[in-house]
Amino acid sequence: MWMYLGLLAALFLGLHNLCKKHAVQGNEVFPVLFGTILAGFLLLLPWFVLSKMNPSLAKYIGLYITDIPLSKHGFIFIKSAIMAASWILAYQALKHLPITIVTPIRSAGPFFTFIGAILIYKEAPTMPQWLGFFLIIFSVFLYSKIGKKEGIHFKSNKWIFAIIGATFLGSSAGLYDKFLIQNLSLEPQTLQFWFCLYTTLILLAVLSITFFPNAEKRKAFKFRWTIPAVGILLQMADYFSFKALQDPDALIMLLSAIKRSQILIAVVIGGLIFKEQNKRKKLVPLLGIMVGVALILYSN
Repeated sequence: MWMYLGLLAALFLGLHNLCKKHAVQGNEVFPVLFGTILAGFLLLLPWFVLSKMNPSLAKYIGLYITDIPLSKHGFIFIKSAIMAASWILAYQALKHLPITIVTPIRSAGPFFTFIGAILIYKEAPTMPQWLGFFLIIFSVFLYSKIGKKEGIHFKSNKWIFAIIGATFLGSSAGLYDKFLIQNLSLEPQTLQFWFCLYTTLILLAVLSITFFPNAEKRKAFKFRWTIPAVGILLQMADYFSFKALQDPDALIMLLSAIKRSQILIAVVIGGLIFKEQNKRKKLVPLLGIMVGVALILYSN
């Protein structure tokens, strides 16, 4: 069951990435990011209010936000700080790079998760899983070669390093999610609500330094419908991902890989919508990534 929940998460992540590209194109990055997280927080706020006013109803519909001790708030705040840093790097990179380059690099995230799952959670990969992950990494290398034809040189482009850093931090947060859900026994909606609140506060502090004092940046910001859509789609993806992690049999390395199937939406549909270059050539490494994911999914 947890694998199907992972596929649902992948669906919403793919749509989330398309909306995110539209939201940041020619726009100020930090207010866009803040708007997406704020939208997610506002989506969850009614469930928090309902949990306080009518807890029995909230429990009945499965969206009760539980009271947690201060120590657990600290663990959630750490996740918020990690993801805020990851998103700041990722949004800046997405603004300056084609989605068909950004998304495949992000698809290397399962490799970092794979290593962490072995070292931290002692998850045991099979030979097909090893082959699948290295096929994903090799396919990302092929994307780098295609990227050079678009004037994107991976060794000298700072936005490439930004998206790699964002990918590493995002993978670390994914490993941390398993600890929060399984070791601390946090309910998905409880984790999501407090995570969104703390991330909103962190980004508000960043905006108070980088955006609000700058009149030119304020004028350059354009509100688009995709900004709240990004936040809503992300929360839906996170919900299904966290529900999958509640299964004690769920392997974070496989769940991370399953979620990479989102690239089918981002590369194929996104490439058509944003009219990016070399779409046909990018289908070759895309196929490699999909085969790598398939090897992981069906290795059992």
